Amino acid sequence: MGTDYATSVEQVHRALSDRQYWLARLAGSGADDAILERMDVDSDGNIDVVTTQVLRSDRLPGVVSQFHRGDLEIRREETWTPVHQSQSRAAVAGSIAGAPVSLTGEALLFPVETFSRLDLRATVEVRIPLVGRKLEKFIGNQLIELLIAEQRFTTRWIAENH
Repeated sequence: MGTDYATSVEQVHRALSDRQYWLARLAGSGADDAILERMDVDSDGNIDVVTTQVLRSDRLPGVVSQFHRGDLEIRREETWTPVHQSQSRAAVAGSIAGAPVSLTGEALLFPVETFSRLDLRATVEVRIPLVGRKLEKFIGNQLIELLIAEQRFTTRWIAENH
């Protein structure tokens, strides 16, 4: 899956390396609680970000609440490389506390004409017999919506802050 940014790869990467960007992105995520657990940017431009977002149980869709009791605590880690030859790559991982759910993937941020594109290849695994595939499809669709929302936020944030 992919999404386009109306900005350069360098501008998107610069946003990803900015703590204020992450705090604003989490604040606008729609989660009941959103925490920037860790953010490290080294002198070479490598970025490592860990976030936790909590959705209260009373807000969960029926398909989720029938298989997970209590609040949904989603942990996400993104590790971005420095921009090299106008590209940046990321390893992405996600998990849900207390649930047999995991997400692993890779992202590539690269230039296309006058904008940049983020391609994400991710695998969602739900280890619940009989219904795991149904939940994987649901989570995959939610991931697409999340990617689109994050693209919109990032484009707007760059326009307002750089």
